[in-house]
Amino acid sequence: MSVTGGATGGGAGGATAEALRALHRDRTAGDPLVLPGPWDAVSARAFEAAGFPALATPSAGIAASLGYEDGATPAAEMFAAVARIVRAVSVPVTADLEGGYGLSAAELVERVRESGAVGVNLEDTGPAGGLTDPRAHAEWLAEVRAAAGPALFVNARVDVYIRRAPEPVDAAIERARLYAEAGADCVYPIAAPPADLPVLRAALGDLPLNALAGQGGPSFAELGRLGATRITFGDGLLLRAGDDLSALAASLRESGTL
Repeated sequence: MSVTGGATGGGAGGATAEALRALHRDRTAGDPLVLPGPWDAVSARAFEAAGFPALATPSAGIAASLGYEDGATPAAEMFAAVARIVRAVSVPVTADLEGGYGLSAAELVERVRESGAVGVNLEDTGPAGGLTDPRAHAEWLAEVRAAAGPALFVNARVDVYIRRAPEPVDAAIERARLYAEAGADCVYPIAAPPADLPVLRAALGDLPLNALAGQGGPSFAELGRLGATRITFGDGLLLRAGDDLSALAASLRESGTL
């Protein structure tokens, strides 16, 4: 897919939630939507220039780039970082906004609109670090959907695997169905083992399913064949870039030349 505007910035242009939604439709089994996770304008432009049709910011990656622990980024700084990324590219950007920072649904939607992002990733881990009640979370997601209408792509993250819930497959299916009924466009059982993806796919029908890719794991095509509609990376790409930067720094120090 050709891209325009990435090298010079200029904002998201005509990027819309519907454009992002359309990228999730009619994917063949071995061709999932791959969404790299930029943490700043430079990384966003690099991913767009490589031809990716949309981007998905990682909250952990942005936190690290701003000097915060994961989960400790002030909401104002997260929205500002997302806005800078959106301004840098012309493709749709969906933003990981953790659990919504305690904002009301209406305020969250307004802050997202102001940032220019056309999608959100919202998790069901609560402020105390445990899983939220699934029905209460579904009600909140329904409020987000009502406030946004179709103008926002909602990816509902399901945290049963990382929170070590008993019977995580069953719990993931229960929560995913509730969140879809509340208006979520996609569900994201983060860290679900690849072996569980076919079960999740069969139980969730045509509902788009987000999978986390990791170094040394199955290829994107294989994750797609297992049932993933979309692939994201968390802060994995930032960590890889950090390793490369550390190697460059060591080389500069040792060689005294580029």
